[in-house]
Amino acid sequence: MQPNLSPGEDFQLLLERQVREMQSKAAALNEALSTAGATVRTRDGSVTVTLAPNGALTNLELGHRACELGPARLTKAIMEAVRDAQRQTARAVADSFATINGDTESTAMVRSFLPPDPPPDDDFAAPESPEPTPPPPPPPSAPRRRPVADDRTDDESNPW
Repeated sequence: MQPNLSPGEDFQLLLERQVREMQSKAAALNEALSTAGATVRTRDGSVTVTLAPNGALTNLELGHRACELGPARLTKAIMEAVRDAQRQTARAVADSFATINGDTESTAMVRSFLPPDPPPDDDFAAPESPEPTPPPPPPPSAPRRRPVADDRTDDESNPW
């Protein structure tokens, strides 16, 4: 394959120019990728996650509301936030690559690895289950029983 040389252009100069262009692109891509991480907070503020440009989880913060969610909903909130941050990070990396390299076959290949958009979500901040119904009161004729006395004698304020 013959290089495209302009009239009077030296092959050595052409190679040097291409090397400088590649070095410039590599530096620009490195700069763009270093800022491609993402921080995502759930809608209710209960979970905040931060991902590095490579998708590694670098920070997880639980807000004051996190404990109110319960284990299942808290897990779901964390996973949704991480997935959203992964999508944002992957898109930022792909966009950086496309900006530097243009709309090429290699850009299309990078974009083919982007995570899919999520299905429509339900509101994980909604109550996990309806409030449990309190037990029915004892029948009116049931006698009240005194609690069993324990062996402790140090609690004199307890009348039972």
